[in-house]
Amino acid sequence: MQRAALGFRVHSGWTAAVAVTLADGTPAVLSRQKIELVNTFTYKFRQPYHTAKRIGLKDAPKFVAGVQADAIALALAAIAAVQNDLNKNGCKLTHCALLQAAGRALPALDKILASHALIHTADGELFRNSIANATETCGLSLTKIKERELLDQASAVLRIKPDALQRRLTDLGRPLGPPWSQDEKLSALAAWLCLASP
Repeated sequence: MQRAALGFRVHSGWTAAVAVTLADGTPAVLSRQKIELVNTFTYKFRQPYHTAKRIGLKDAPKFVAGVQADAIALALAAIAAVQNDLNKNGCKLTHCALLQAAGRALPALDKILASHALIHTADGELFRNSIANATETCGLSLTKIKERELLDQASAVLRIKPDALQRRLTDLGRPLGPPWSQDEKLSALAAWLCLASP
């Protein structure tokens, strides 16, 4: 059975997800999708820490925990569906690659809610952590990659210059048609890197 990896580039309330396999070292896209990480795609839920600031510190922890529980459940269902689809097509999903932001540790909730910049960071981290939790529940190996380091890291491992690698990524999505934006390209590259790394 061919191995496959699933790459994620997360946004508030959703994530791009691209599954890739390698055939003789050449990547091929097996699936691409937008996975909703909230049950209701409104500002209230896709920006949970912004909402938490408005509802106040007393009710914020329960609200944020509820959004995270929903996000984990939605991610888990989507990843399991990808696993099943790939298995039916003779591929085994073994790895996931999750693109990360700068990786700044978050303080306590009261301090997060006192800072607009930290609120934005916390919103992103909630959804990235939900993906990480779901991949672990599915028994998949998870690699976290800082997005700003991805291209250089991939260039070194794959031995392809960054400009040539960008062209390869564009070509990789051409047979699929749109959407093949930066979200899909970076998700695919993260998955490719995951499979190619020792």
